[in-house]
Amino acid sequence: MLSVAIIARDEEDHLADALRSAASVANEQVVLVDTRTIDRTADVARSCGATVVHEPFRSHAAQRNRALQLCHHRWVLFLDADERLTPELAAEIGQLPLDRSGDNQPAGYWIPRYNLYWGRRLKGGGWYPDRQLRLLRRDTAHFDESRLIHEYADLAGPAGYLDAHLLHINIEALAELRHKQYAYALKEAETLYAQGTRARPRNLLLQPLREIKRRFWTWRGYRDGGLGLFLALTMGYYEFVKYLHLLKLARNG
Repeated sequence: MLSVAIIARDEEDHLADALRSAASVANEQVVLVDTRTIDRTADVARSCGATVVHEPFRSHAAQRNRALQLCHHRWVLFLDADERLTPELAAEIGQLPLDRSGDNQPAGYWIPRYNLYWGRRLKGGGWYPDRQLRLLRRDTAHFDESRLIHEYADLAGPAGYLDAHLLHINIEALAELRHKQYAYALKEAETLYAQGTRARPRNLLLQPLREIKRRFWTWRGYRDGGLGLFLALTMGYYEFVKYLHLLKLARNG
């Protein structure tokens, strides 16, 4: 028995397709709607048969922990509104022995993910295979709420690996890329600061260069041609933004 959980804010355009893609494997679908939402996200979720819970936003990790509390089944699949289960992934999940108990059963499963940028599926640059720990046994999973961004589950047990893919409609417009990466950079800086990390002026040069090299060369972003180079340079710039913000936090702290 499986619950599907989605954390959503202003996702009326994407949510229905996400829910429909998971309908064949879900015994329950729960959508936590951020109370800051101003569009029809809740109405769309209800029209697809999902349970809707309005939840004040504290952090992404806190929202996921709350979803674990609200779901009723032993296993929970976390899905973002801009993600889709491929038919192959739905079939693979459907074949898993999720009702089996025992010490040798995985506490969760990593799922590889395709990322689409402007409709193009990326091959490198850290965007593939981009495995996500999303299928979780509810009694073994907890999210660290000190992480403000890119949260992940801590499991009380081993994790397995699935072969089929999630599909992530990552970026469809340049403004979306700028908005998302700027927000990520600030949150990452705040997380580092809270963990005791302090930046030095040389980080403003060295960290962006390291990120560009990692994205384009180490993680083979060159496989995506001009788009891969553009994204490597973009991620390098937002690494600069992150460390600049980290410096400002230390000076103002």
